[in-house]
Amino acid sequence: MTKGSDLLVAALENEGVDRIFGIPGEENLDVVESLRNSSIQLVLTRHEQAAAFMAATYGRLTGRPGVCLATLGPGALNFSTGAAYALLGAMPLILITGQKGILSSRQARFQIVDVIASMKPLTKLSRQIVSPLMIPTMVREAFRVAQEERPGPVHLELPEDIAAEECQTVQLIAPHPVEIPTASDAALDRAADLILKAERPLLMLGAAASRPRSTSDLAQFVLRTKIPFFTTQMGKGTVPGGTELYMGTAALSEKDYVHEAIEQADLIITIGHDTIEKPPFIMGEGGPKVVHVGYQPASVEQVYFPQSEVIGDIGPSLKALADRIEGLLPNAQALLHLRERILERIAARATEDRFTPQRLVHDIREVMPPDGILALDNGMYKIWFARNYRTKMANTLLLDNALATMGAGLPSAMMAAMLYPGRRVMAICGDGGFMMNSQELETAVRLQLNLVVLVIEDKAYGMIRWKQAVDQFPDFGMTFDNPDFVKYAEAYGAKGTRVTDIADFKSVLERAFLNGGVHLVNVPIDYSENDRVLVRELRERLPAILNTET
Repeated sequence: MTKGSDLLVAALENEGVDRIFGIPGEENLDVVESLRNSSIQLVLTRHEQAAAFMAATYGRLTGRPGVCLATLGPGALNFSTGAAYALLGAMPLILITGQKGILSSRQARFQIVDVIASMKPLTKLSRQIVSPLMIPTMVREAFRVAQEERPGPVHLELPEDIAAEECQTVQLIAPHPVEIPTASDAALDRAADLILKAERPLLMLGAAASRPRSTSDLAQFVLRTKIPFFTTQMGKGTVPGGTELYMGTAALSEKDYVHEAIEQADLIITIGHDTIEKPPFIMGEGGPKVVHVGYQPASVEQVYFPQSEVIGDIGPSLKALADRIEGLLPNAQALLHLRERILERIAARATEDRFTPQRLVHDIREVMPPDGILALDNGMYKIWFARNYRTKMANTLLLDNALATMGAGLPSAMMAAMLYPGRRVMAICGDGGFMMNSQELETAVRLQLNLVVLVIEDKAYGMIRWKQAVDQFPDFGMTFDNPDFVKYAEAYGAKGTRVTDIADFKSVLERAFLNGGVHLVNVPIDYSENDRVLVRELRERLPAILNTET
């Protein structure tokens, strides 16, 4: 006879699942036993939140749902941040949690929380499995919902008595490809008409453009139209380097150097923009018109209300749109003359002999090959990497500009290192965010990953401290002390190096990659550049530009 947990694991194998991340509890023991006899690897983590981040990153990088497992109550609730991370970031994810038996109640209300209700606002679908015979259809539906546009998390709760219940073998449901329709001819014609009439067109590549299915057709669209482009933070790398059309990344919502091009554009074609990202630019009266190209209709916001929409599978839709406008855009590169100045200002002072954000970004770019992957946690440094780090391939700068949670950088990098063992992978974390999931160093060492973990140390919650200063509040409540990070790494069996001279930084990173294994590199940072560049310099940008133009 088959039991419920056997059906669950068989259904997961049927979906192509090769690993599950998490921490089981006693309510999952039948599932653990079924996994032991399966082809699926159980990747044990040290916190459920990290398991969810890893599984979500699997979905982000592959387009297929990652899967994570936790017990009831406290374990399930530790998935909450990971569920929100996947929901806002549009990452396909399956969360499986246990529960006490539902056919009898021998432990009364001990540890019981209504996890279904708690997960409903954080997922696309949250359901309890009440019969083993329902498992194959519920698993197939969960994967379908997780992958369809807009991708995101689905939660299934499997009570322990349903997992243990014996039943007849139930036929599994084979997955089948589902094609996304291409945009209608009428929508394509309207968009093409607006683009053909534009005098200063500009492209913007957003988060959805980074999906594995999108990137090749997107690159062809840029090359065929020759319209310069900028990216959102989560859209970086979607067009290969070398096009000479990249204008920058919108790490701020307005008034940065890339916004010089945005302000002068009369039409912006946004490709894959998701308003869950912090606004890359703000629409308003007298500003450029916007054509929205996406898998789904635009979410109309106070700062984003497109005049035309091209809805459907982005790749084929862009191909059809390029067929209508290629070779017919005499003004395609009207804004390109701004490119050199924008990029020069962003890259300024990148080789100074100080631990500035610009210098860190510069040296890291030099040790990372084109396919090397950076996974950023959340902190002040994220703005600098978004602005200054040039990407040449999609999904080689993994940052979260949706939920923007701290603690995700290390688990995300671990997942990338597991998927791509032959590529250089680096986690970049502030000392605040790193300590939120630093216990996963043990997991990384146990899995024998090749991973460099850069811990940027300012002994403060730096971004909030900076905003506190910008808003002219007293410096209060944002500082802390740290452990000795080198000894901390060594205690887990990793290597550790502290960099005290910026001249050594690049060579330390290079040796860390060459030596392999898990290597933590600890560096200080000089955040005085936050005020100089992101406040005073940008405040003076507009008058300087006007003087240059006249």
